[in-house]
Amino acid sequence: MKACPPPRPTARIPKYKVPAGSWDCHVHVFGPSGKFPYSPARSYTPEDCPLEALEALHKTLGFDRCVIVHGGAHGTDNSVTLDAMERSPRGLRGVAVIPSGLPDETIASMHKAGMRGVRMSTVVSGGAGFEHLERLADQIAAFGWHVVLHFGKAGELTQIAPRLCKLRVPFILDHLGRITGAEGIRSEAFTTLESLLDNEKCWIKLASLYRLSSQAYPHKDMLPMIHTVTEKCPDRIIWGSNWPHPIYTGPMPDDGDLVDLIPLWVPEAKLQMKMLVDNPLKLYES
Repeated sequence: MKACPPPRPTARIPKYKVPAGSWDCHVHVFGPSGKFPYSPARSYTPEDCPLEALEALHKTLGFDRCVIVHGGAHGTDNSVTLDAMERSPRGLRGVAVIPSGLPDETIASMHKAGMRGVRMSTVVSGGAGFEHLERLADQIAAFGWHVVLHFGKAGELTQIAPRLCKLRVPFILDHLGRITGAEGIRSEAFTTLESLLDNEKCWIKLASLYRLSSQAYPHKDMLPMIHTVTEKCPDRIIWGSNWPHPIYTGPMPDDGDLVDLIPLWVPEAKLQMKMLVDNPLKLYES
């Protein structure tokens, strides 16, 4: 099990002021492990990063709402995420990690608590892999949920694309489909991503792109891909900080710096409003 370095204890106040009502659509909460134990099947061990630290971060960054993506270190026990949504006064939403085959009553209870999607990953152990895709998508369709796909490598997107086209629910390509700056817009994976954007169910999450860049901040090798997807489907783009940046061994990013990348990625104020406010509302406020 890899031990994850902690996030920076504080973030600087960004120069860019996000619009009122903005959503950070990708954060995690971990622990405290004494109350919410980590899964014995996990592939990494994070520092405790509880709700209180998340609330303080967003007060600094200016985000009114957020989506907690249940962290793989807690496996399929979603208690820590459900607890955070219950205790926060901000009306948080969540993305669960669950296997297929749960009773509908269990999913209904999670929906009432604020869950709005499920995440499948080939990166971390202890959760649900893509073998659950079709059955889980069919189960959550009645609740208006979506699927989040967490790829280990961009090539996996090309392999699974035909299956995604048949889903009845929206699907989000986490972290820009895991396509690196070195692979870029001429890669087979990005060509696949572009073709999927013609499907109105396909969404893109711009988060954790510092992992994918081969250049130092501000990671300009990612810009051609970012600008292509934001131009092609401005109504299906969302943004996330990825705090507290688990399983990352590079220089720990300052979340204020990440917020200041938003106007570089999306220069137009109208599109910033869509990415940070309007688009998240479509997915999470039902």
